Formats: sequence, structure tokens, C-alpha cells
Amino acid sequence: MSSKNIDRRKFLESTAFAGMAGLAAGALLTSCKKTPDNKELGLPPILNGAPKGRKLRAGLIGAGNRGTGAAINFLSCGPDLEIIALADVFQDKVDGCRQRLEKYKMNIPAENCFVGFDGYKKLIALQDVDVVLLATPPQFRPDHFLEAVQNKKHVFMEKPVAVDPVGIRSVIATAKKAEALGLCVVTGTQRRHQEDYIETYKQIAGGAIGQIVSAKAYWNQAHVWFRTREEGWSDMEYMIRNWNNFCWLCGDHILDTHVHNIDVINWFMGKHPVSAIGYGGRVRRVTGDQYDFFSIDFDYGNGVSSHSMCRQIDSCANGTGEIIMGTKGYTNCRNTVWNLDGSVKWSFEYPKDQNGNPMNQIKIPPYVQEHIHLVHAIRKNEYVNEAEQTALSTLTAIMGRTAAYTGKLVTWDEIFKSNMDLGPEKIEFGPVNMQFDVPLPGTPITNV
Repeated sequence: MSSKNIDRRKFLESTAFAGMAGLAAGALLTSCKKTPDNKELGLPPILNGAPKGRKLRAGLIGAGNRGTGAAINFLSCGPDLEIIALADVFQDKVDGCRQRLEKYKMNIPAENCFVGFDGYKKLIALQDVDVVLLATPPQFRPDHFLEAVQNKKHVFMEKPVAVDPVGIRSVIATAKKAEALGLCVVTGTQRRHQEDYIETYKQIAGGAIGQIVSAKAYWNQAHVWFRTREEGWSDMEYMIRNWNNFCWLCGDHILDTHVHNIDVINWFMGKHPVSAIGYGGRVRRVTGDQYDFFSIDFDYGNGVSSHSMCRQIDSCANGTGEIIMGTKGYTNCRNTVWNLDGSVKWSFEYPKDQNGNPMNQIKIPPYVQEHIHLVHAIRKNEYVNEAEQTALSTLTAIMGRTAAYTGKLVTWDEIFKSNMDLGPEKIEFGPVNMQFDVPLPGTPITNV
């Protein structure tokens, strides 16, 4: 099999795609006295369910656990919704998903089930498919997104939306095509669809903590799943079945999970950082080529920075969240605003149980709410397209990953213009001539 060495440190090469560098959402944070509403801030509505409307039929690409979960979330978000087609590289994944969906009265015909690397094209080509759910390993997301938009399908796609700058630029370009065609796109950044986060954001946008001066974000947990190689698996099959442990497939866990927290900081800041410097390392992992931990300083300009850390090591202190400090107070971004002296200034009021006690959870899970938003946008003709904002947050994580891998200060312009393109030139089953050396900061960057 013809392939290239997968080297994720080759990021400072020139590219002709410099014209799009510096894209960012304009700063939304103000010192207004009144709390802005959702529409003023471009926020999705909080709904108990999607509205009635024309039947929407969806096809799922990536039939593993997350994909099957996304399909179930889609089905549960409102009336007249169906899953009518499945695609995955592996037959057993399609079979397992198909069986689980039968419990939701979705009997997907065999002729609408596609297996192999080209299965997504066959699914997207189905005329009856209105919406495509993209939930494969993120390496494949840019190509699948492009194919869906070219075939005029609305899209839900999981985060992260790519693993390298080449993929990010592709997603941003496709997002603009989707906008021109009026195709709605919602991404799996569920905190942006979570009622308590949204209400807290509105408080901060209304000036509750004054001017932002610093932030921190963290996702620390035990080591996640991995697969040991089974007899008969080729190099490619093993890596895809173990995708969560190979950088070229998932982008490392700073993208796969911590991108949620990074996205929240970008969201509340109203912009992306201008540079990153940091470090990381690997000691405990038993498969793949990723780091165990990252510690990154993101510089947002004007003296404002965010410390961002993530770790996947067993038997350590765990926690996930965000903190933003301002000149008048601080917030956990989720449900509370404090004054500088530590007293509570505002807190989100959760629904109460039958005994009148706060349940400390919102009524509609964000995994469902994001699908409600997509269906609502399509049926009510209230256009939504979250692809670019999620691409920029994903690129922020890529910038942090690259800073840690190389030990270098990495600027936004450098990473945006980079022609880093992870993965083999041709993806097919069989032997793969690739080397998976753990990145060593401070060593020369090799270009292949």
C-alpha cells in the first residue's frame, strides 16, 4: 500500500491558503445593563421538543456507540423523525446499530445499509435522506461534510470537526457552501445547547463580571477505552477500531474531549487566542501514540490568557469545567456568577422535583437539545450553521496540541496557514507503512 509517514509535527510549511487566516467571531461581551436575549446574542432557543412539521429522514454515518447515541437523540427530539439509512466501515457496527434502533421502531432495510470506506457516499446519495448525522472518527469529518453539502443535505456533525489545519480549512469552506445553499448545520458542542450554560453566558454578556481578565479550562479523567489487536486485523483495521488512541484519527484527547472546554472559553471570550505555548507527555498509555496530559497557556491578547489542561491517567484527581475571571466577579460558565469577595451574585434556577427541591440538572439533556435546535431550524426556517465556530475551536485545540508536541510557541496565523495533513494519502484496508513515534518537544521538526 502506498502511504506517507504520519508526522504530526510538520506544521510550519507554507500554504496558499493564507487568505482565510485570522477568522474569528466578533467579541460579543458588553457592559450593557440589561441581560441580552437569545436572538440578540445569536443563541439557540431553549425548547422542550422540536416543533411539528414535515417528516425528516436521517442517515447515520459512523454506527458506533456515539453515532448510535446521536441517532437515538435525533429520534427522541420531536415528532415525525426517522433514521432510514446507516453507513460504517465495519459490518458488525452497522448490524449492532441496526439492532439497537429496532427498539425505537426503526426497521432499516438492508439495501439502505452500507459498509466500507465509500459507504458514506452511497448513503448521502439517497434521495430520501434529508439530514445526515456524521459521527465517524474525526479524521473523516471534512470529506463527509463536503459530500453531504454537495448533495444538499442538512447536517449534524460531532466534534471535533477535523484533526489538522488542512481539514479545518476544508470544513470552513464547506460551511460557507452550506450557508449559500441554506443548509442547516449543528455540531456536537453540547454546552452551547445547554440551558444553564446559555443563561450564564447571557449574564456575562450583560456585564455581570465586568471585563474578562483571565480564564482556565480543564478536563481531567481516567484513561479511556482502548482495543488490543485481534488476529486477522490488518494495520488499518486495527487503527480504526482503536481510533481513539491514534492522533491521525482522533486528534489526541485535547481535541477529542477537552475541545468542549476550549470551545466554552472561546465562546465566552468572543474570540480565539492569538498564540499558544505549553507542554505535555506520555508515560501510562499502552496503545497508540498520544500524550497522557497537556498543559497549555492560550494568549487571547491584551494581557488576557487561559490556562488549559487535560489529563487521562488512572488514580488521579479528576474534574471537568471552566472558570472565567473578570474585573467585577467570576463565573464557572455553567450556573453561577460570584462577586470578587466570593459571594454569589447570580445562580441558575434548576427545575424542582416533586418535593420542591432543585434537581441540579436541566430538563432536556444537551445531547437531545442540539438535535431539537437542528430540527427547529429546518422546520421553522430559522437558519443555523455552527460549523465554522466549531472549526475555530477545534483549530485552537490543534494549536495547543502542536505547541505541546513541539515545545514551540505557536501563533494562530502559523497554525491556520499550516499544511499539516495527518493520515495516509490513501485510506484502505491492509498494511500501512507508518511510524508512531511519541512527539519529543525540542527536537527538530521533520517534514515528509
